[in-house]
Amino acid sequence: MLARVTILVLAFPWVLLVAACGETPAGDLLREAFALPSFGGADRTTIRADDAAAAAEGPALRLGYGSRDAVATLLEQNGEQRLWRTLDGVVVATAGPRVVATAGLSDILAGTRLDGPDPLEAPLELVGRETALRRQVDLMGADREPSSMRFGLTVECRLAAARVEEDGERAVLVEERCRSASLGRFTNRYWADPVTGAVFRSEQWVGARAGPLRIDVLNAPAS
Repeated sequence: MLARVTILVLAFPWVLLVAACGETPAGDLLREAFALPSFGGADRTTIRADDAAAAAEGPALRLGYGSRDAVATLLEQNGEQRLWRTLDGVVVATAGPRVVATAGLSDILAGTRLDGPDPLEAPLELVGRETALRRQVDLMGADREPSSMRFGLTVECRLAAARVEEDGERAVLVEERCRSASLGRFTNRYWADPVTGAVFRSEQWVGARAGPLRIDVLNAPAS
């Protein structure tokens, strides 16, 4: 039996502190610093000039949520675990290409725990085969009310990949089809370089009430 692999969101403790419902002074400061909730106000369909400037300075992701988008820059990295933040205060924690925690959206993905290695570590090995992955997630509403908090929700997924060509661009498309008694069904998609296996684009579920979060890698971080 594979040993349980836990995504250590605690490596980035302020993600959890931002989402916390406690009224400690430190929590107040963090909530103010990250300006939650975000992606609010009028929709915007183009990246602002200051977003583009931030993206040019180092590792960056383009995040799309509904008709809105923004650039997230790298705040901290510990191996393949990374913390990203937009100028508007959306915070996303990733483990490799997978989103494992968020703050600043309509749902807060407070934690993710995988039962075994993540197949996304080697996307090219999924071509022509299928593999299973189970994980548990913790969710809470953006208002952080205790009634909105749900912990240890089990999600069962199956991943498979195929080589595709879209708009003249070749890629390996990984589809992760998931179902949960608590959360229903959803599908995540990851586009990887057909030679290196590096994921450069994805659409990922980040909460029961939220639409998919679209991610494009603008400047890849060092591994």
